[in-house]
Amino acid sequence: MQIAANIVVLVAIYALISCGYVLIYRVSRVLNLAHGELMMLAAYLLLALGTLFGGSPFTALLGAVVLSLALGLVLYVVLMRRMTGELVISAVLVTIALGIFLRGLIVLVWTGRGYHPIDQLLWRNPPIAVGGGAAISTIAMITIVIAIATYAALFVFFQFTRWGVRMRAVGENPLLAAQRGIKLHTTYALAWAMATLTGGSAGILLALDSGLDTSMAIVSLKAFPAALVGGLDSLRGAIVGSLIIATAEVLAIQYVDPLVSDVIPFLVLIAMLMVRPWGLFGTKEEIERE
Repeated sequence: MQIAANIVVLVAIYALISCGYVLIYRVSRVLNLAHGELMMLAAYLLLALGTLFGGSPFTALLGAVVLSLALGLVLYVVLMRRMTGELVISAVLVTIALGIFLRGLIVLVWTGRGYHPIDQLLWRNPPIAVGGGAAISTIAMITIVIAIATYAALFVFFQFTRWGVRMRAVGENPLLAAQRGIKLHTTYALAWAMATLTGGSAGILLALDSGLDTSMAIVSLKAFPAALVGGLDSLRGAIVGSLIIATAEVLAIQYVDPLVSDVIPFLVLIAMLMVRPWGLFGTKEEIERE
């Protein structure tokens, strides 16, 4: 039962992270390879705000979440907007450079040592029994709830709201969407804001549960295969891909060797690319067109 509980927690983490990849790719067909560093930066912002608002931990938490949202908007307006209309590979290379810059900035400001934001915020993280002798931490349970709520909100957003429909239209045919009066830059900026918000939330929760250091970006790197396995333009695929990757990783830790856990997501990815390069729920036509 504990194995199943560990899988569910890891699925929630990977799903929160991978939906950020999906949101940006679904709308703009750009792979944001700085997603892990943006996620990590949100966690360090929580650390900084925890110091600033030591007597008000919820203010620090809310501030970190809001800054994550604002960071996505600013990055698009200042940097990624200039990549609109350029080759997709150019935009991808810009995100790689952005990730390297952010990682260096984090090391410069906070050094490479480990931190525990939950201690700084004076919060506790007791285990919660989930039945069958299994238990997970309180933050892990909150992560599961937030992941479920996030995906439910995104599904409602894309199906029933005006901006959600606009984002789907831009993702399917940006030229036609622009001719219909949809503002492309506003839509792209919204996608980046939503992606950094979900990724930043995952980074904050990870930091509260497991501590914080510069290796956090590796978790995002392992969530990337989950998005690819499920299909880069499918939120449903992100959930299924996260389930596949998390299950394979936890079982490998339990029955093979913990040292191979970092390799397992990429072995699953390679197998999927050989059989179905566009992922389980990805759009084959779009991949071929590119």
